[in-house]
Amino acid sequence: MTEKHSATLNQYLTFTLDKELYAMDIAKVREVLEYTDITRVPRTPDFLRGVINVRGRAVPVVDMRLKFGMTKTEQTVNTCIIIVEVDVDGESTILGALADSVQEVFNLEPEQIEPAPRLGTRIKTEFIEGMGKNGEQFIIILNIDKIFSADELAIVKDVEESI
Repeated sequence: MTEKHSATLNQYLTFTLDKELYAMDIAKVREVLEYTDITRVPRTPDFLRGVINVRGRAVPVVDMRLKFGMTKTEQTVNTCIIIVEVDVDGESTILGALADSVQEVFNLEPEQIEPAPRLGTRIKTEFIEGMGKNGEQFIIILNIDKIFSADELAIVKDVEESI
């Protein structure tokens, strides 16, 4: 019974953006890096902060706060870059997600996750997989594959290839 039970448990990496708690499937996370200097790439969208060197490879870094319509991420001792693997239309891309801080790996069972709230027809929430709870605090569970459009990822890939 315990074997079956643990198979349904989902693990998420929790992180903060502007004091809100977010989570993404741990299977999408390659590693978490301390903040490092980001090289700006001209003529790219604001949310694409630039690239960093990860073991000799240029990895685009996305400011998750800007992507979600918040203010730009300010560097603090807790600021970090979550290296994730994103799949869009069968294409796999490695990118860095800039976050205010990383919290912990958190286990949630499927019954602990509520569907994303409906916020009206104009607000796109398809990138929210659901809402979890940790005590009284809500955790917004993101589907990292649906945060970026194919067009945005094409820009990221162009940046990656041009460096």
